[in-house]
Amino acid sequence: MPSQPVIDAFFDTATFTITYLVSDPASGRAAVIDPVLDYDHRSGKATTASADRVLAKAAERGVQVDWILETHAHADHLTAAPHLKAKTGASVAIGEHIREVQKIFGKVFNATDVSGDGREFDRLVRDGERLPLGTLEIEVMHLPGHTPADVAYRIADAVFVGDTIFMPDYGTARADFPGGDAAQLYRSIRRLLALPPATRLFMCHDYKAPGRDSYAWQTTVEEERARNVHVHDGIDEATFVALRTKRDATLAAPVLLLPSVQVNIRAGRLPPVDTNGVAYLRIPIRLAA
Repeated sequence: MPSQPVIDAFFDTATFTITYLVSDPASGRAAVIDPVLDYDHRSGKATTASADRVLAKAAERGVQVDWILETHAHADHLTAAPHLKAKTGASVAIGEHIREVQKIFGKVFNATDVSGDGREFDRLVRDGERLPLGTLEIEVMHLPGHTPADVAYRIADAVFVGDTIFMPDYGTARADFPGGDAAQLYRSIRRLLALPPATRLFMCHDYKAPGRDSYAWQTTVEEERARNVHVHDGIDEATFVALRTKRDATLAAPVLLLPSVQVNIRAGRLPPVDTNGVAYLRIPIRLAA
């Protein structure tokens, strides 16, 4: 019988993001999912303290990191994938539809160095693909809607869902970013919730729903189907799309949207340095009419 993964979660309070170290105890191989770079937007300074805590835990467990898995090009934090890759030699993987996201946002930032074909990443994964993790396998599930490129990673009875769905009392991800689609999101969620009821779901974010005193990031398919405030059993697609569209219209852009996306579509690399040897992030400005 295959071993069950050992899962260590690291909650980043600045961005409400959970990074995971997923280890196969039988082989000592591991993957890191959605690593966070500590970035201070006010000063432009970045550190790797959060990523280094993940590396320290990997060393404590005696495991070798083979994969750095991105569920999508995040809009709320910068990825620490390059740092982890440099330290471990792991391959950086993301869903193959990142090409669409690169083309959309490459134009937004006039980022002529962004390929549009995903070559910045070591591996573009497709729906249904399986990656080795020692005696375990990582199954890729393409779950578009939040962005065209969102994927989840299923390892044994655990699924790392990215931004597709949140804890039952908080609901679901927004679908109003370029390339997002609320109807697609609904279908992706229903596919996710068709997995066995006891399947464990691990969130990428938690924002602590009103009335809840602590952060949480693990639930099950059964709990989501019974209690998710946006998409529990009995909510049809039209109802969900109307709810999601109305809610999205009230949401402000994430604080780190513009810095995050332009770095994350480059697999975490900074934009090319300027003539003074310094890399700069671009912030498009449009004067209101």
